[in-house]
Amino acid sequence: VQLVESGGGLVQAGGSLRLSCAVSGRSISSYAMGWFRQAPGKEREFVSAINWGGGSRSYADSVKGRFIISRDNAKNTVYLQMNSLKPEDTAVYYCASETSRYGSGSSSSRLYGYWGQGTQVTVSS
Repeated sequence: VQLVESGGGLVQAGGSLRLSCAVSGRSISSYAMGWFRQAPGKEREFVSAINWGGGSRSYADSVKGRFIISRDNAKNTVYLQMNSLKPEDTAVYYCASETSRYGSGSSSSRLYGYWGQGTQVTVSS
């Protein structure tokens, strides 16, 4: 199973980016997917998750109302639309797939068995 993130980059505060996570080696249609991020000197933290069916989404308080997670099972891809970006959103963003089928989309990284390599997002002030 391989997860490959893309779409990161440098953006000014207030701008937008759309991250993509392309998955191979496993159909994501039965699995919850999540996004996490890690800023320099900080622990990895939960950003957002979507359940296996796509009908339930969850967000960290820090991104609620600004980020939107979505999935396209036909393309085996998960997205994170990031709007109104702030300098504190600067981090490496990781896509992850829950290990077990039919998950609800956990905020705990322990339930995710497959991870991408990360994509850097830098927001300048």
